[in-house]
Amino acid sequence: MVQVELSLAHELARNGGKPAILPVRLAYREPFQYPLSAYLDPINWAFWQGPQDTPALIAELQRALAGDTLSIATPQRKAEILAMSPPKTVPRPSPSAQIARSDKQKNKLPLELPEGTMAPESQYYVARSFDDTALSTIQQQGVTLTIKGPRQMGKSSLLSRVITTARQQGKQVAFLDFQLFDKAALSDTDTFFPEFCAWLTDELDLEDQVDDYWKRRLSNTQRCTRYLGKYLLPTLDAPLVLAMDEVETMFDTDFRSDFFGMLRSWHNNRATKPIWKQLDLALVTSTEPYQLIDNLNQSPFNVGQIVELTDFEQEQVADLNERHGAVLSEAELQQLMNLVNGHPYLVRKALHLIASGAMAAGDLFAQAVKERGPFGDHLRYHLFRMYDKPELVQGFLQVVRTHTCADERIFFKLRGAGLVRRHSSGLEVAPRCQLYEQYFQQHLS
Repeated sequence: MVQVELSLAHELARNGGKPAILPVRLAYREPFQYPLSAYLDPINWAFWQGPQDTPALIAELQRALAGDTLSIATPQRKAEILAMSPPKTVPRPSPSAQIARSDKQKNKLPLELPEGTMAPESQYYVARSFDDTALSTIQQQGVTLTIKGPRQMGKSSLLSRVITTARQQGKQVAFLDFQLFDKAALSDTDTFFPEFCAWLTDELDLEDQVDDYWKRRLSNTQRCTRYLGKYLLPTLDAPLVLAMDEVETMFDTDFRSDFFGMLRSWHNNRATKPIWKQLDLALVTSTEPYQLIDNLNQSPFNVGQIVELTDFEQEQVADLNERHGAVLSEAELQQLMNLVNGHPYLVRKALHLIASGAMAAGDLFAQAVKERGPFGDHLRYHLFRMYDKPELVQGFLQVVRTHTCADERIFFKLRGAGLVRRHSSGLEVAPRCQLYEQYFQQHLS
């Protein structure tokens, strides 16, 4: 549970700088075990040996919450703590995957977890052809950029690079991850829109004037538009990039058409109102855009620059293998491509498991489709998503068994979920990769 919480906090902090993780070692002087070491070793620590340290620790944490750092912040101080490790009286629990690198790998790049958003400077980031399109778009003035693709394709990582480029251009950025809207906000239009404006204001460190703008007898979308066009944009001293991740969270709301129609109107406003040219929109979605709004003429997803992410090509997988220390032979690389068809997350997961010493290549391929195999969590996630959707189950079964899909609507939903692909001929529909075909043949009914 601690590992999951740290992973979540780590990813959120990489995108927005918050929350901060403040590790306190409670009379614990041993090295952190992987993967906790990946989260905690690069940041500062505090130390508590006994009750006599409690007042000083509380004061230190209060200073850290105010923006200061914890006391153990340098490699030398950390080494001093670890050097004083007492004799062990209880054996350490076995780690799930300690990194043990061979001599051949020691001079290679330090490993990174394959989960979550990648930092823009990550040495494991694989730039694809559409990266240049996205980055050049955000350097222009008054643009709408949509990044779309199935889950775990690298959409959020590309958005992170877009945000970095925008800031380098002198633009201000407000990053909103729609997964952080709670159920109450997504259930009520009168709660969502003022909360959306308040969150946007907080991201820009401006004074909250939402209540003043909500006094007028206007619709929520009109109030929201006035708030942005008459307060936020004129107040800022630089163009604004409104970067929104996981916007498909809105799909199940009753007011999705109102919200996305509002974004489309902001895009259109640039043609007649100069202040709106100060606004760039960058949206990330893993759902087919046609599903997100009832009227396509009011959709923000069919205007501006659209970037659709694709799987890794053979050369990119080979390059990534080299960055992991060339852990796979040419034959094994081809076997991996045959299995996952360049799926970005599955490729990184496989290479990380092998490079970390958690699994041998032969074991990974032998256990690939097993329930508790290397990709079990990923496969079960897709299986569970379909349990209460019998039409998707039947549609996917048809694809698995006959490589056809009679219902175009079902095809788009399965493709939006990243489960199927259509061949260039336009006739044959197949599971996205061999791994999916083998696993779902066994588990769908």
